[in-house]
Amino acid sequence: MGGSLGGLTAALVLRDAGCDVDVYERSEAPLKDRGAGIVLHPATIRYLVENSIRTISEIGVPAQCLRYLSQDGVASESPCQFRFTSYYALYRDLIGCFDPARYHLGSEIVGFDPTGRTVEVTLTHGDTMRCDLLVCADGVRSSARARLAPDVSPRYAGYVGWRGAVADSELSPETFGVLEDAITYCVIPNSHLLSYPIPAAEGEGGARADAMNWVWYRNVAAGDDLAQLLTDRTGVRRSMSVPPGFVQRHHLAELARTASEVLPEPLAELITRTPDSFVQAVFDIDVPRMAFGRICLIGDAAFALRPHIAAGTAKAAEDAWRLGEAMAGATGDVETALREWEPCQLALGRSALRRTREAGERSQFSNDWRVGDPLPFGLYEQGDSSLPP
Repeated sequence: MGGSLGGLTAALVLRDAGCDVDVYERSEAPLKDRGAGIVLHPATIRYLVENSIRTISEIGVPAQCLRYLSQDGVASESPCQFRFTSYYALYRDLIGCFDPARYHLGSEIVGFDPTGRTVEVTLTHGDTMRCDLLVCADGVRSSARARLAPDVSPRYAGYVGWRGAVADSELSPETFGVLEDAITYCVIPNSHLLSYPIPAAEGEGGARADAMNWVWYRNVAAGDDLAQLLTDRTGVRRSMSVPPGFVQRHHLAELARTASEVLPEPLAELITRTPDSFVQAVFDIDVPRMAFGRICLIGDAAFALRPHIAAGTAKAAEDAWRLGEAMAGATGDVETALREWEPCQLALGRSALRRTREAGERSQFSNDWRVGDPLPFGLYEQGDSSLPP
């Protein structure tokens, strides 16, 4: 249930473990526009590497250093080993490994009912089917979570992430020279911004950077301020985010004006030259359970992490890998597999959520994040997102 990165990874791992797998994705078109950039993690690219689809050097774009900028220029610089990609580049590689006849676009699961040793699933157009295992990978707005854990509600963190990407060709040579080889941070009171290179396409010889991705975290009070920001150009009040092309123009103008006033010039240029900035409110979501008989929640459907440890996609992939291992070990006993799988994934989700909350508090409220601090990136612990060049 859900054909994004977590659902695709689960489908591939379970298929390779001997399961007969179909994916049902509610979108009618391939998922090309789901955020701008992704920080890679060993779990995220494990399927591609272990199956010789791509080498690490062919996936994403490396950063050679962590660079902090201030109004006076480079404030700190240290070596790092991170790689970055675009959502679509990773999605394209994963979906290319799956049977297209079993990936059903425009097929939303709207209901499910455990019945004995199967789960009866209902699609939006009324068709029903039965399965032995239902994996709910339907994201942060999960309808499966709403049904399975109705007492769980997203908790607003008090700030939003403005996001965008700019083609390298649209940047001045001076700005491109400052940003091209690094993950770049700027820490200002009650806010921070980061940027890194991403590929819009991958050539025959490996990954190629041709855009700069950026995210700027800004505090926005709950209530009217947040409601106005999440109201799009057509007057529709969005629940969590406003996509590119729909943010009200006066919010975009304020973003550009403030960027020019408070950010170093290269980062202000990134924002003012972005054609379609968009905004996502930051929420915490955590569940008391992930396994429900023959049904499970994975990825953002279970734990939605703030982005600061760069582990949301990795968490979904790790849920999928551990699920595949549990299914293989239980030799087809689905309920036993889920019982054995759940405790470790709950512990991982809670640990990652705690770390990302701490990072958000440091950067947005207590102002304890200092220039030159190492990044908190990592799934199990800080630093485990490093990848060789």
